[in-house]
Amino acid sequence: MFSLNEMNDQQPQKPAFAGSLMNRKGFLQAAGQVVAVGVASGVAASCQSNGQAPSYPVPTASTYKAPSGQQMATSPPFSPPAKVPTDVEAPIELEAWKSDADRKSAPTPTPLPPDGRVGYALVGLGHLTLEELLPAFGSCKKSKPVALVSGSPEKLQKVAKQYGIKPENCYSYENYDKLKDNPEVQVIYIVLPNSMHAEYTIRGAQAGKHILCEKPMANSSAECQAMIDACKKANRKLMIAYRIQYEPYNRYVREQIQKNEFGKPKFVDAYNCQSSANPKHWRHIKALAGGGALPDIGLYCLNTTRFILGEEPTEVSAYVYSDPENPLFKEVEEVCSWQMKFPSGVIANCATHYNVHDSRQYRIMTERGWYELANAYAYNGQKLMTSRADGAIVRQENVSIMPKDQFATEMDYFSECILENKEPYSTGEEGLQDQRIMEAIYQSAREGKPVKLPRIDKKDAFRGPEPQLQ
Repeated sequence: MFSLNEMNDQQPQKPAFAGSLMNRKGFLQAAGQVVAVGVASGVAASCQSNGQAPSYPVPTASTYKAPSGQQMATSPPFSPPAKVPTDVEAPIELEAWKSDADRKSAPTPTPLPPDGRVGYALVGLGHLTLEELLPAFGSCKKSKPVALVSGSPEKLQKVAKQYGIKPENCYSYENYDKLKDNPEVQVIYIVLPNSMHAEYTIRGAQAGKHILCEKPMANSSAECQAMIDACKKANRKLMIAYRIQYEPYNRYVREQIQKNEFGKPKFVDAYNCQSSANPKHWRHIKALAGGGALPDIGLYCLNTTRFILGEEPTEVSAYVYSDPENPLFKEVEEVCSWQMKFPSGVIANCATHYNVHDSRQYRIMTERGWYELANAYAYNGQKLMTSRADGAIVRQENVSIMPKDQFATEMDYFSECILENKEPYSTGEEGLQDQRIMEAIYQSAREGKPVKLPRIDKKDAFRGPEPQLQ
């Protein structure tokens, strides 16, 4: 090893591993360099001018002595170049490292500081809240959970501790109206059985809070209209939680269809099915659920088809069946199959089932190709395939899009609407339209004949302004 004086007379040596893989001898030589070289490199790195590429310190230009006495090669600290906007919502731009041969990375996350996020009270601590919504707040940029409402004190206490909810922000259904006195709560998220949506939306609006309500919006058109009226009277925003309308794959398909990328759409085949097992669950009690497979999961076929096409059906024809021997379906339907006709001539065949293995998919056939989305209505795992002819060959492509947490995306979008005072995209009127169509589907099944619907020629007639999702 050189002494410090000897080092002053020496020119810095090129590291043994530069331009090639380091062998053992080269590593030991580099690791033996004095700390002074590392210190000098570190000072140079710390004096980088803003916006300029750094002079990267030479790797293993110094040594570190571990508590065990072992010496190891190390590098002086440095900060890679980056553009750091002053706007808190503008992403930090790191230096490029990938080529355009690979998919471009997403922008760096831009969460608002906690005190700038919109506070949510979640009403109901069932499967969706505990398994999806509360965990999703970890991915949110503009939303935070601040209050809980439940009829179970034990569950309420445990969940509040898990997510850092203040004891004073835990409510029962009896003191639900006291949310009006809590300035931390700006949004009430209704995650209750369908029969409770109308009451708790109306009371929430009267408490001065904006409302995000799970689908289906309610159990009747009259209830839906009452919810809309109450929110308008209170000057509060109402959004129905159609997460599919904010999910990247479904939005991509809609965009392609709207551009007629493969020609005009002509035919849709959609189904959403799952298997249930508990006849005592509220979904199998008609007074609570309003129906069976149709309003719970069939609604995804209905709403997503309307969303992708941007059209409203003019006629429905339906069939409903329940196994009389199965206790699951004493009150609600097991299967519902229906067809919708649209003004453009598109025909949609849709089906939903409560007693088959999980299957959630649609295919949209166009003049010159098709789009098929597997796991279309699932919380994750979407797989998109497209097909089209190209001369003598058929091109079938798998389209891969970076996934997002659907619930975080949905909640953050609604928070953005509140922070920027914008009308939500999936409005109460959108939920009301779905309810009207479902009522027509049930009517058709009862009467055994098609049911006409009012013709609506306006595109996206019941939706708010198109969201600009990050």
